[in-house]
Parts: sequence; C-alpha cells; structure tokens
Amino acid sequence: MKSTSLAVAVLCALGVCSAAAAGPVVAESLDISRVEAGFPVGFCLLTHGKRQYVAYYDAEHRMTVASRTLDSKKWKYQILPSRVGWDSHNSVTMAIDDDGCIHLSGNMHCVPLIYFRTSKPGDITSFERIKAMTGKNEKRCTYPNFMRGGSGEFIYHYRDGGSGNGNEIYNVYDHKTKAWRKLLDTPLTDGQGKMNAYMRGPSLGPDGYFHMTWMWRDTPDCRTNHDFSYARTKDLKHWETIAGQPIKLPITLSGTKGVIIDPVPSGGGIINVTGSAGFDSKKRVVASYHKFDSEGNIQAYVARFIGGKWRISCVSDWDYRWNFHGGGAINVEIRVGAVIPAGDGKLHLPYRHIRHGQGLLVIDEETLKPLGVAKPKKRSLPIEVTKRESAFKGIGVRTAGDIGKSGRPGVRYMLRWETLGRNRDRKPKGPLPKPSMLRLIKIVNR
Repeated sequence: MKSTSLAVAVLCALGVCSAAAAGPVVAESLDISRVEAGFPVGFCLLTHGKRQYVAYYDAEHRMTVASRTLDSKKWKYQILPSRVGWDSHNSVTMAIDDDGCIHLSGNMHCVPLIYFRTSKPGDITSFERIKAMTGKNEKRCTYPNFMRGGSGEFIYHYRDGGSGNGNEIYNVYDHKTKAWRKLLDTPLTDGQGKMNAYMRGPSLGPDGYFHMTWMWRDTPDCRTNHDFSYARTKDLKHWETIAGQPIKLPITLSGTKGVIIDPVPSGGGIINVTGSAGFDSKKRVVASYHKFDSEGNIQAYVARFIGGKWRISCVSDWDYRWNFHGGGAINVEIRVGAVIPAGDGKLHLPYRHIRHGQGLLVIDEETLKPLGVAKPKKRSLPIEVTKRESAFKGIGVRTAGDIGKSGRPGVRYMLRWETLGRNRDRKPKGPLPKPSMLRLIKIVNR
C-alpha cells in the first residue's frame, strides 16, 4: 500500500506554508485496504505502544485485521472467518489485555457471540475463535464493548436479546486462567420481556465515577424510545442514583426509583443515537438529549440535578420535526453531543442538524438558559479529511477515532473512508459505488 505525506503539499497549495497555518493538519495518509462503499458499519483503530491495529470489513465483506509498527508504512493482514452482510449495527471492536493479547468482537446483531483472541501478544496471525465466554446469555448478542473497570479490570459488555426485549450483560476476564466470568450476578438492566435499555456509557468522568445515560425502547420501532435516565458507579458493581441512593440490580423501569431524568413518553422524540452525560466546570453532571417540543419540533435539552430534582432546559429554537420511525439502522438527521465547559460561565453543546448545519449551542452554566449559537473557532479536522473523493450520488465521508493513544502530544490518528448512508440494514437497490479506500490519517495540531 502507498503512503502519501499531505501536510506540506496541501498547505502550500493553499498559500499558507508558513507558521501562519493554524489548526490540525494531515501529517501522513496511509492506505490500508479497499472496503465496501455500499453501506456504513463501524471500524476500529487501536494504537498501543509502538504498534497499530485496524479491524474492518474489506471489499468482500470479510472481517480483517491489519497491523503495523508506527515506523513502518507496510501493513500485515489477517482475515478472520466472519463475513458481514449489509447490517450497519455490526461494528467491530478490539482491546488489549494485561498480557498484550488482542481481543476482538463484532459482526453481531442478535446472533450468537462472535469473539476472537490472539494466543500470542500483539500477533494478529495467532487470532483464534473463542466460541463462548461464560456460555450463558450468548445466543443473541449485539453492541460489543471492551472497557476497563475502576481498578483496571478487563471487562466486556453487550446486549443479550433484541430491540424492545433485551438485557445488558457484563463479563470480567481472569488473566491467570484466561477465562471469563460474570461481573454481576444479574444483568445490569432488565427489560422484563417488555423493553430494552439503549445506553450511552458507562464512561469515566472527572469526578471518579462511571456515568451512564439510557432510554428504554418497547419495540424495534425507533419511535418507541422513552424515559431518558441516568445512573453512576465507581466499580461497575455497585450503582447509585444521582442523589447517591443505592440501586438494586437489575435496573428496571417499573422497579428502580430515582433514575429518570425526563419521563419522555413513547413517540416523544428521543432516540438512542443521542443522549449523553457531560460536565460543567465544577464537574457537575449535565445530561443532554433531544425531544419534541409542544409544537412537535425537535429541540435540544439539557438537565442538571439541583435541589433534589432534575432541572430541564430547552436550549434550541429549531423549526423542524424529524419524524423518525421503523426498524433497522436509519440515517440520522439530528445529533446532540455532550456539553463542554467554554469558560466565562458558559457551556457549549455541539450539534449537527439536517437544516441548521452544525455548530455549538451556547448555554449559561448556572441557569442552563440558552445564549445563542457559536461556530467552532478552529477546525476539528483538516479540510482534506472531510472532502469527498467519490462523485457517486449519496456517498459520504466516514471516520473513526483512535481508541488507543498515539503516545505523542499533539498527534492523533484516525480512520477515513467513504460509503453510502444507512439503508435499514438492507442492500441498497440499483448500482453500487466502487469500493473506497480505507486510510489511516495522522493528524498534528499546529
């Protein structure tokens, strides 16, 4: 595969070769492989020490892992015995354990567990299919996630069951025996056969807690999301409400009190692709999400726990109703991120809107009242990363951040490729675009 250094050429072409060039620039672009451009699905980039690993599906839909040392422009490849269809849910993810072995899971949407592990540290040629972790609750798996616990435990969690009827399962790995066991005696969440929880997190916050938001869904129809909720924990075993009250597991809608942020009804305009826990300058949790307002338009909302209850504030004034419905992966018209402290007593809430573009909603940090809209002062990505290369109608740029660390200040890596949009997990009708090039992009802040 070829390597192209783009930074100097691009900057000079723009007439800004001098120190006047500000913001992130592309220092290197390294081709990895051609990939299917007919639908989007999540890929994984993991930088660990002096090596990088990329897990993806190639142009023939084969699960593949590529690896290289950071000082090399050549990739080594390993094809795994798993092939994706057209389902945008079937992302692939990786993690590295304390012994340096690579764990990989993916291509799952309500199917039996798909999990691989290397028998040798860092060696992608030693991947082996592991048919079971604990052997329980592994017949209908979706949304695989590896993470580290509060004491460094190596943890894997996933949904057992389907949309509208599923539970969240947590396993923990024993490095001595190389075996998995249940972290919890019960599922973390239990839809009681009537619903399932779509969650964001748990993610470690600046206050030492893992924070999690979620909403419940009654059926595969995405309009049936409801009841935006929150809980926190320090060890992933003992959970509590925002008020510090212990929660008895599993968390259920009917039996667990004190976790609902906003009791949005089914059909009320919340969807599982958004909803986050952010933090203000005082490390207080500020939850963000969207729902319909009284006129039926979708608006962005933020909430903070004050005086024993969640104070909720509408922070947008959009004149558009995103009437999402149905099953399968859908194209997202509106996204709301997590709040960011902006200084001067203000918060920024990133958003992307099909009609109003993207920007930052400005919020008063204390009152949570909206103060207007701002544009980012600096580009988050260089122009050449976001500019389309293909002229095929409907195609767009896809990116994936590095779940590892570059080890160098001001340097980050990401993946870039191009695909058509989501199509309810079905193969698009008509002609398809040619496979696109999956690239590793090295970005340097200047």
